[in-house]
Amino acid sequence: MRFLLVVPPLAGHVAPLRRVASVLSARGHSVAWCGPEPALSSLVAGPVFPAGDSGPFAVSLRPPGLRGFAALKYLWESYLVPLADAMVPGVSSAVSAFEPDVVVVDQQAMAGALVAARCGLPWATSASTSTELADPLGSLPKIAGWVSELQAGLRARHGVLLGDLRFSPHLVLAFTTRALAGECRLAVPVSYVGPALPSSSAEWSVVDDRPLVVVTLGTSNDSVGARFLAESVDALAGMPGFRGLVVDPTGALVSESVRLARRIPQVAAFARASVVVCHGGHNTVCEALAAGVPLAVAPIRDDQSMLAQQVVTASAGVRLRFDRAKAADIRSAIEAAEECRPGAERIRESFEAAGGAEEAATHLESLT
Repeated sequence: MRFLLVVPPLAGHVAPLRRVASVLSARGHSVAWCGPEPALSSLVAGPVFPAGDSGPFAVSLRPPGLRGFAALKYLWESYLVPLADAMVPGVSSAVSAFEPDVVVVDQQAMAGALVAARCGLPWATSASTSTELADPLGSLPKIAGWVSELQAGLRARHGVLLGDLRFSPHLVLAFTTRALAGECRLAVPVSYVGPALPSSSAEWSVVDDRPLVVVTLGTSNDSVGARFLAESVDALAGMPGFRGLVVDPTGALVSESVRLARRIPQVAAFARASVVVCHGGHNTVCEALAAGVPLAVAPIRDDQSMLAQQVVTASAGVRLRFDRAKAADIRSAIEAAEECRPGAERIRESFEAAGGAEEAATHLESLT
């Protein structure tokens, strides 16, 4: 079979599909990628069909202070809809050249859904985060209506009658489990396959036998994370019973007692950790919980608040105020998170049972 994977130029959205692509290839299928360049080629291996210029859609261009409805408005009006319009010609060319049997579409790359529907191809949604499945706008009818109108305009411009472009009527791959995300509130065919985590041959050295606390805010929060990371260093410096590791992409922080790193092999480091303090990015949350490690989550924007709530509801961690947390608050959260290890272990078990990338590939193979 031939699978075309249509994605935005966002590392967190590409990550789960990289592992699925590897499994599909190992099973003898042909896999190609389609998305904005040159960013996509830096994120994937294998054939890439260009779909627009990634420059205007770089994460760094997003105003850092956006929150609430302002953030949602920017996401839809200045990112998702323009990205879809920009990608449609490239996706159409990719479909013509590659002739896929199935198109796999990230939720934020709606051009893939538009072209697949227009060409009558079976397509699957890749839900790299679970929050849309909870219908977050269900209790906000005016905002939900506004989003629907934006999608209606997008469909009209490209001659498609399909409904919500975020959810395939054929298959939605949710890279999480019901144990963490709860049941889908929408009438779509969802398969909970668990996270498709990367295999890691990296090692993380053990300095001593004290419990390890890792603090990371992901790959796209450099401009807003400095204060929180500095408070985290102060917090861990005052906890001699723990080893602290703070990921500081800028290299600006200095500490004699807390280990600092610009980048880490997360899967390897989390395997050694006792607590992870993070922003609530879906991949980071899943990588920690896949190791049975409880979390202290300080959500910054977008879906991170909902993911933090999922972690708390599952008794797999605690929540912090990102914009207000001081060193004492972070210390208290770390101590409280340690008590959530049984909940984190339950989520780990649910991830293992779900099947991950192998299960996702099996579902995709059925779309013929």
